[in-house]
Amino acid sequence: FCHRCGSRMAPQQREGKARPVCTSCGAVHFLDPKVVAGVIIPVDGKLVMIKRNLEPGMGRWTFPAGFVDRGEVVEDAAVREAKEETGLDVELTRLLGIFSRTGDTNILVVYEGRVVGGTLEAGDEAQDAGAFALDDLPPLAFQRDVGIIDQWRNKVD
Repeated sequence: FCHRCGSRMAPQQREGKARPVCTSCGAVHFLDPKVVAGVIIPVDGKLVMIKRNLEPGMGRWTFPAGFVDRGEVVEDAAVREAKEETGLDVELTRLLGIFSRTGDTNILVVYEGRVVGGTLEAGDEAQDAGAFALDDLPPLAFQRDVGIIDQWRNKVD
């Protein structure tokens, strides 16, 4: 339903794409992407990872990441997600990259961080947390993680 007047929405061609348009007032609803903030956290030559407790990828491993709240600074979200998912306090050291793909509804912003406090433990959205050698990573939750970790590894070497 329309966010302006409450009437029904119907798909119409607008700006070269089918978009939801209000049948009464003509307001166009843009389906904006969600922003996800993640952190690569190296500790003693290993990579901190969490075993996901949510779909997609439940039961597989990834670096800590999560959605940025509306109005939240992306860097603050990355630090918050690292704490929530791993128990670690991190300081961001650099932006690794911004990752998006055609058809994906998420834009992933990944930082590198260093541990400044806390204790490594799984948060509510994780089944487990651990640190893994780069040549012995567990099964990854997302195919994109392989390229992101490789990109980070190449910038570290």
